[in-house]
Amino acid sequence: MEFEERTIKVIIDTTKCPDCASKACVEACKVYSRGILQLNNEMPSVSHLDAEEVKRRGTECLACEYACWQRGNNAIHIEIPIKGLDEYLCRIGTSIGG
Repeated sequence: MEFEERTIKVIIDTTKCPDCASKACVEACKVYSRGILQLNNEMPSVSHLDAEEVKRRGTECLACEYACWQRGNNAIHIEIPIKGLDEYLCRIGTSIGG
């Protein structure tokens, strides 16, 4: 499952969710954000909101990713585009991941 907030993309590998006992991502979203992640059939979901409402309500706090990594099944990855990063890394002779 993927959804976008204003400037980030949240990617959830839902194949890891059924075995997750904590559902820490949903709890973290309620505590640190506006609760856009909710459980739907024991899976994290934003299906109760349309895409524009997700963008409006999302706070880009990254709490779901951290909670999933810390107490869940490491199923969440958040992409954060940083304008000019690739050019900067090329200029200094390095790259992301290497």
